[in-house]
Amino acid sequence: MKRPLIEVRNLRYRYDDDGAPALNGVDFRLFEGESVALLGPNGSGKTTFMLHLNGLLSGEGDIEVGGLPLNRRNLPAIRRKIGLVFQESESQLFMPTVLEDVAFGPINRGLDREAAIKRALDALKRVGMEQASARAPYHLSAGEQKRVAIAGILATDPEILALDEPTTFLDPPGQSDLAELLASLPQAKIIVTHNIPFALALCDRAVFFQNGAIAAEGPVADVARRFGWDFALSRSNTRS
Repeated sequence: MKRPLIEVRNLRYRYDDDGAPALNGVDFRLFEGESVALLGPNGSGKTTFMLHLNGLLSGEGDIEVGGLPLNRRNLPAIRRKIGLVFQESESQLFMPTVLEDVAFGPINRGLDREAAIKRALDALKRVGMEQASARAPYHLSAGEQKRVAIAGILATDPEILALDEPTTFLDPPGQSDLAELLASLPQAKIIVTHNIPFALALCDRAVFFQNGAIAAEGPVADVARRFGWDFALSRSNTRS
């Protein structure tokens, strides 16, 4: 049997402020080439789970990424394997120009400036934003910022992309363009989303979080129907 890229066993986490359990025994696997949607209501643990995968949060349980146990010694290597795209792209964009922003990650990981710039330009071309390389990130639209944030992650050459609510602030054409872009990328993907049509367009399967645990997993449409999210499926079918 093929070894998973990510394996999570019995992951548990409580927030310090009130001690309430945010994750309550989560088991999860991601395999090479897969795209998996993390569905569930607000506060069900989806983003908390995702932030554990590269050590931004640390709970109880076991996490392996690319065969490496998640611990302090392996953390730098694991963070090179997982590229995390936050819900609000502007939080990842802080340099004066788009090109400098996308080159920041490779430079920070030891590439010389010339090689980092080349890698940044290649990443911008992959997301269709090479024409914006000299622009200030804060002058971009929400969809453009999302593409640049993804380019910044791609420039670091990760094996896995983890995206938190990537369609936030995007209009329907922007969501469609983003789904097309992500589908063209070879990396395995974990996508936290409430957007069922987007998940259907992109993901092989879904897991549904409820009260800090995975309540079900399977094909996106089946999971959505089981938990009463099929209104979004009907709306998607009507548009098509």
